[in-house]
Amino acid sequence: MTELFVRSLALSHFRSHKAARIELDARPVAVHGPNGSGKTNLLEAVSLLSPGRGLRRASAEEMGRRPEAIGWKIVAGFSALGQEHEVVTWSDAGAARQVQLDEKATPQLALGKLVRIVWLVPAMDRLWIEGAEGRRRFLDRIALSFEPSHGEAVLGYEKAMRERNRLLKDQVRDSGWYRALEARMAQTGSQIQANRQAALDRIATAQVGAQTAFPAAELALTGPESGADPQGEAALQLAFDEGRDRDLAAGRTLVGPHRADLAAIYAAKGISARHCSTGEQKALLLSLILSNARALATDFGAPPLLLLDEISAHLDAGRRAALYDEITGLKAQAWMTGTGAELFAEMGDGVQMVEVVEQHGTSLVRKPET
Repeated sequence: MTELFVRSLALSHFRSHKAARIELDARPVAVHGPNGSGKTNLLEAVSLLSPGRGLRRASAEEMGRRPEAIGWKIVAGFSALGQEHEVVTWSDAGAARQVQLDEKATPQLALGKLVRIVWLVPAMDRLWIEGAEGRRRFLDRIALSFEPSHGEAVLGYEKAMRERNRLLKDQVRDSGWYRALEARMAQTGSQIQANRQAALDRIATAQVGAQTAFPAAELALTGPESGADPQGEAALQLAFDEGRDRDLAAGRTLVGPHRADLAAIYAAKGISARHCSTGEQKALLLSLILSNARALATDFGAPPLLLLDEISAHLDAGRRAALYDEITGLKAQAWMTGTGAELFAEMGDGVQMVEVVEQHGTSLVRKPET
């Protein structure tokens, strides 16, 4: 039996759910219902058991049910590595998100030490053909799953860079204003680089020898157009110092981990992911998510929670069955959404069904008795 699973989930005024509660066991969860019924909202609630803004990257205010706008609350009981825990997270109207773990106030980043979550949502289907920002965010989620402190490094780097960019836009030329900020950017930036590369190494290792129906991807970090991203704290600090005149002309920082990109090659065919078919691109994404889960199962001691929204899109019946086999083999509690229960028929009794319907603007959750 898996050692990381959600055993209860209760929502209050969250998105389209006025009130909902479900009890669960360790098996995968198939959430089915019509489009627009509120299925993805359940997955978003589970995603908030990890640090950050969840799978939609929404603000706390956006998550509240309309038209009441009185705030929202999520209460989740979960089992992790043989321990039982409860997370309560909420936001009062207009306020920031708050978190309690086992009845004690805690920072969001502490959740990453107990719960590991990876997800795949339809918005990521265009990952390989859109801008580099989405690929960096995808890679940072993977890095965060392995190293919970990665989130702190990213936040620290981005805060220092915003302050540096403000000086650049104001055409401040006194180097004394920049040194402390650039030292902080170099320190946190080198941590980001190391965590990203370590994540890619773990994915590559997890792909070797894996019995899977999904294609392997060769992954690599690439730098900005001006050349390879400087590696290491000293190299980054030197690059920020030497590039200051150029950055002043541009009004922004032109080198650093915020300019990195993720390149992927379909290994069996030797072609870039951006040139693959839609189905192949989806399969590559699934391959990376599954490799991430396999690596975490080894490193963390339990497979992560998997959130797979509208997972049947671009998958034929054979590949869908192969995905279900891999989820079962991982012993992961995967939360999957689809428009009909028949999409999960291949899993038989190995899945627990949750139906979501919409009535008069409110989502209702039904879990059949088994």
